[in-house]
Amino acid sequence: MKSVLTIAGSDSSGGAGIQADLKTFAAHGVFGMSVITAVTAQNTQGVFAVQDITPEIIAKQMDAIFCDITVAAVKIGMVSQIETIKTIAAKLKEYGAINIVLDPVMVSKNGYHLLNPVAEATLVLELLPQATIVTPNIPEAEVITGQTIATLTDMEAAARTILALGPKNVLIKGGHLEGDSTDILFDGQEFIHFKSRRIETKNTHGTGCTLSSAIAANLSRGLPVTDAVARAKEYITIAIEHSLTIGKGVGPTHHFYTLYKKAGLLD
Repeated sequence: MKSVLTIAGSDSSGGAGIQADLKTFAAHGVFGMSVITAVTAQNTQGVFAVQDITPEIIAKQMDAIFCDITVAAVKIGMVSQIETIKTIAAKLKEYGAINIVLDPVMVSKNGYHLLNPVAEATLVLELLPQATIVTPNIPEAEVITGQTIATLTDMEAAARTILALGPKNVLIKGGHLEGDSTDILFDGQEFIHFKSRRIETKNTHGTGCTLSSAIAANLSRGLPVTDAVARAKEYITIAIEHSLTIGKGVGPTHHFYTLYKKAGLLD
């Protein structure tokens, strides 16, 4: 069994962050491990408090894992502090980490910037060049590039700009555009469009975390990037289609729908 590491924040409601990542890893048949960067007090209605973990403890967590277990892929999510970003980048280099999937969590669903400008610049400088693939949504891609994105052509232009910053592949998620959802993958040679129908549901908590973790799990099992993304897209589409109405706000996706259905656990 391949072992995959998530470096991200904890979501107390279980729909996003390391909880979503670990569920996604389990659903893909890989062994999940975690380095926690922050503890949040949140639920389906919002985030109410955040306690960042010190860079020293983050470094110790990474040392404990990499010195003992072979890490077949790494997913990086919430890393909001400058020293946290620098620590993670240094440790990834120290241990020669492979199959790094960077989900640049910069902008919340309501448009709030989660990182200050210096932290955003640090993430771009320190982590993007190490990424096998980076998976920004449109607001995040606009932050990284400074470009306005309103069309698929704009998405392709932004992907070129981001690739020039160092990652091997760029996947820009198109969920913020009108109509069907189209994600665009760019490897420096060609653009591949992944088009999926838009599912009418408010329950989309943790979709970005889940997609990037699914890509990491697929990469760990030896799939090429294009296939890893294609399978991850299929997985997240099913998870959203069968999302769970839990809580009073934006509910989570169903990470185990396919497995539960095969096991006869669904009505």
